[in-house]
Amino acid sequence: MQILTHLNTVRESRPRHFWTGTFVACISLFGMVAAFGTAPDSHDLRAFQHPVVEPLALTVPESRESVDGAFVREERIQRGDTVASLLSRLGVQDEQAFIFLRQQPETQPVFRQLRPGKIVTAHTRESGELITLSFPLNGPKHNALVIERRNGNLQTREELQVLNPQVVMKAGEIRSSLFAATDAIGMPDSIATQMADIFGGDIDFHRDLRRGDHFSVVYEMHFSHWQPARSGRILAAEFVNNGKAFSAIWYESKDGQGYYTAEGKNIRKAFLRSPLEFSRVTSGFTSSRFHPILQTWRAHKGVDYGAPVGTRVKATGDGIVEFVGKQGGYGNLVILRHQGRFTTHYGHLNGFASGIRKGIRVSQGDIIGYVGKTGWATGPHLHYEFRINEVHQNPLAVALPSAPPLGQHQMAEFKLHAEPLAYRLDRVRGLNLALLD
Repeated sequence: MQILTHLNTVRESRPRHFWTGTFVACISLFGMVAAFGTAPDSHDLRAFQHPVVEPLALTVPESRESVDGAFVREERIQRGDTVASLLSRLGVQDEQAFIFLRQQPETQPVFRQLRPGKIVTAHTRESGELITLSFPLNGPKHNALVIERRNGNLQTREELQVLNPQVVMKAGEIRSSLFAATDAIGMPDSIATQMADIFGGDIDFHRDLRRGDHFSVVYEMHFSHWQPARSGRILAAEFVNNGKAFSAIWYESKDGQGYYTAEGKNIRKAFLRSPLEFSRVTSGFTSSRFHPILQTWRAHKGVDYGAPVGTRVKATGDGIVEFVGKQGGYGNLVILRHQGRFTTHYGHLNGFASGIRKGIRVSQGDIIGYVGKTGWATGPHLHYEFRINEVHQNPLAVALPSAPPLGQHQMAEFKLHAEPLAYRLDRVRGLNLALLD
C-alpha cells in the first residue's frame, strides 16, 4: 500500500505532458523494433519516395540592432553617390552630423574619396542620430576615418583597419560598356581600371570593345570584419576581344615584376594606346580635315580625345620631360622623349601635374597633366601626338614595341607560379560559359 501511495505521489507530481511524452516514446521504441523486422528493401522504398521542394523565405535585415539600442548599417558606395545620398542609405538623419562633415578639414576625404565599391559603416540611434561613421581611406596605410559622438559632441580620429586578403574570381560579358559589365558582376571599378591598363597596349578600350566580348579575372580583395574593404592587385586575367584572347599573369622576381603571358612574354608594351583611361575620340589622325578655328583644310597629325576639364592625362611610356609650358596653338603642352627616337605630345592641357618639369624622368602611367581647352581648342579635349624620329604616326594604328620577355633562367620559376593562376582562370571561364548557355 505504501508503494502504491508513493507511485501515485510521483505520478501526480509530474506534469501531464511528461507522461504523454513517455507514452509516445514507448510506442516509438516498439515501432522501431517492428521496423527492424519488417523493413522492405531499398527498391520498394524508392517506389514510395517523392521529392518535395518547399521555398524558404530568407529574411536578411538591412540593419542589425546592438545591445545599446544602436542600429548598424553597412553600404557599398555606388557610382554617382554623393555624401548626402550615402548617408541617407545608411539611415543617418542628422543635420548636425552633415554640417560637421562638410565644415571640418579632417572630414574632407569623405567628400573626395567616394570610390565605388568601398564599404562604409554607420551606427545610428533609432531617430537617425549618428553615433559612429567608419569611412575607409585611400592610400597604402589601410586606415579608416572614424567620426564618433562623445558626450554629445562629434569628433574625428583615424584607426588602422585589420585587413585579411582573399583571392576573388569573377567573369563577365560586355553588353554595353566595360563598367556596366563589371558593375553587373559586383567587380570594383579599380579592378576594371587595372584591367584596362593591363590590356591597354593591345586593346583600345575607347573604340575596340564589341558586344559579346568577355573576360575572366582573378584578383586580391582585402576584407575587414568579413566585409570587402578595398581591392588589391589583379593576379591573372583574360580578355577576349572580337574573338581574340589576351591573357596576363602577374609575376614578381628579384629581376623585376609585371604581367606576362603563359609563355613568359611581357605583355607590357613600351607605350599605351591611349593617354586617358576612358574617353572618346573626337578627331582622328587624318591627312586632311577642316580646321574649326583656322577655317581651312589641313592635316590633323594627332588624335583628339574629348573629356571633361580636369581629367587626368597619363604618360603613355617611360621617358624624360623634354618640354613643359605654353606653345602656340597647343596651349599648355608636355613633350616626352622615349628611347631617343620616340616623342609623345600632350596639348591643350588645363594644367600640369605636380613636379612635372623639364628633365625629370616619368614612368608609363604617371599623371603628367589634366585635360583642358587652352590654345586653339573649341572645347575641352586632349590633343595627343606620337612621333618616330619627328615623323608623325597614327597612335591608334602604329605597331608598338614590347617590353623584353622573361629570361630562360626565370621560366621554370615562372611556370610554377603561373600554373595555379591559369587553372583558376580556366575554372572561372568555364563557369561563365555555363551561365551564358
